[in-house]
Amino acid sequence: MRIAYITETHPPEINGVALTAARAVAYLREAGHAVQLLRPRQAGEPALRNAREWRSLGGPIPMYDDLRYGLARPRQLQRAWSHDRGRTATGFVPDLVHVATPGPLAWAALRAARGMGLPTSADFRTNFHAYSRHYGLGWLEPVVLGYLRRLHAMADCNFVPTRALARELAGQGFERLAVVGRGVDAQRFDPRWRDAALRTAWGASDEAPVLLYVGRLAAEKNVELALAAHRRLQERLPEARLVVVGDGPLRARLQSAHPEVHFAGVQRDQALARHYASADVFLFPSLTDTFGNVTLEALASGLSVVAFDTAAAAEHVREGVSGWLAPVEPSRVDADTAFHAALARATSNIWRADAPLRQAAREAALRADWPRVLQRFEQRLCSTADAAITGRFPHAALA
Repeated sequence: MRIAYITETHPPEINGVALTAARAVAYLREAGHAVQLLRPRQAGEPALRNAREWRSLGGPIPMYDDLRYGLARPRQLQRAWSHDRGRTATGFVPDLVHVATPGPLAWAALRAARGMGLPTSADFRTNFHAYSRHYGLGWLEPVVLGYLRRLHAMADCNFVPTRALARELAGQGFERLAVVGRGVDAQRFDPRWRDAALRTAWGASDEAPVLLYVGRLAAEKNVELALAAHRRLQERLPEARLVVVGDGPLRARLQSAHPEVHFAGVQRDQALARHYASADVFLFPSLTDTFGNVTLEALASGLSVVAFDTAAAAEHVREGVSGWLAPVEPSRVDADTAFHAALARATSNIWRADAPLRQAAREAALRADWPRVLQRFEQRLCSTADAAITGRFPHAALA
């Protein structure tokens, strides 16, 4: 099958969506599908437009200068994907168009595909509508949600990572939802990469609990709750340490306000695996993530996860067995209190590397391997293309 895969984030950008998109494209190509990757051209990259990759025009996303959005006109894409005397502008005529992100490039691609009668699918990866309240723009939340609903109405199949998100979106008027899930590379993220020298560099003894946060340092990630939880824990366990991996618009302010925290910046590949395995408890305070790939990476590394009972944690963490879950409370104050309580339960456990909870965390991650997840994704793409062609999925009206 020939698949046009549209994403507005892709390596060398580092985030869960970019890395998952790159993995999906690589898997589909290895499975024998012809995939044209359509993404924005990043700073310093040359223009490229062929059957394998098309780099569109674009620009930096406001408040996220290191991320970009793409630009294209539906008619431009239709000309590129249409036969013209046996040839196309890129040499590629797709059987299905899949969009991984909900930006203007995805909107143009879905409109172009619907105008051509091509089957379509889309990923729901980010609660962008929920982000607005973290930037003092709560009034925009229904506007953004309406945009997302109209965009996903153009897809024959909408992929979501969890059953809970599928239920939530169905209640908000989203249709044709399919739960696929996410996976983890359990060879890369493994407890065997635990590094005593790294813990020493953090000022942590063998028996001192090391907390870890991995992710973007931005308002919608609720990272300040992780910092507050660590500060409260130190009142009881002064030897406790917190390591923060990642970068973002809040880093300078947070690093200045919390000199007791080790800010490690962006870590990649083996260095990232060592940071995971050398910690003890993983803190995931986000209430906006639709999944959170870092949760599975932490579990695979043998860490006890402390998170809200939502997204990946709700799917893969068992309370008191592989981690500790805080209920999602209606008020922010109550939610924060629940998170502090979950960390208190976690730190009452033994910190030895062979603790049973570490093994249970690892086993939970092993049940979410990428090959099975991506095989389900591939099968659903194929069935979506077949179903749309036979008319089983009626095309949505274009708003």
